[in-house]
Amino acid sequence: MAPLNDEQLTQIRDERKEQIIAAALQVFARRGIAGTKMSMIATEAGISHGLLYHYFKSKDDLFTTLVEGAVLEAHAEMKRVYELPGSPIERIRMLTESTLDEGGKPYFLLIHQARTSEGVPERAKLLIEKYSLELFVEQLRPLFEQGQQAGEVAEGDAGELIACYLSVLSGLMVLSAHETPDYIMPRIELLLRLVERR
Repeated sequence: MAPLNDEQLTQIRDERKEQIIAAALQVFARRGIAGTKMSMIATEAGISHGLLYHYFKSKDDLFTTLVEGAVLEAHAEMKRVYELPGSPIERIRMLTESTLDEGGKPYFLLIHQARTSEGVPERAKLLIEKYSLELFVEQLRPLFEQGQQAGEVAEGDAGELIACYLSVLSGLMVLSAHETPDYIMPRIELLLRLVERR
């Protein structure tokens, strides 16, 4: 068998790192930072405990990497809404659907824990402060104001309306992520009543 070349080795390292990140996301989302041990992440990833430290020097380093990825992706998602086709309310509908997608649950739990848990690394706290609710409100303000001008979005202070909308979505995702058997996610049409002009 021929030895692996640099490109193949890099690909293997990248794939292994993604495997670790995916496993860590699941464990941190379920157990929080205080309840997570590196050995749990290694087990979830199906790798040795020692190998994990070749990729991340500590639990705090790994948690912070995940938080950074989550907030950057949330920020990018808010920007992408302006590239979507349709009227403002149609774009708000698409944003709502993508936000409530099943794949986002662990990320919402991770961000929620970074905001509310004890023992969160300082760098992760700074990221949460930088990518605060206020930043997302300002990102969405032009869309909601366009919707108000078009008569599609409820009148009033756009910032207050957006903060309410985002708070409801975040709360729903946290509730949904805990997988309570009797919890039913509300229909998108019902959620949009919060922002649609009546």
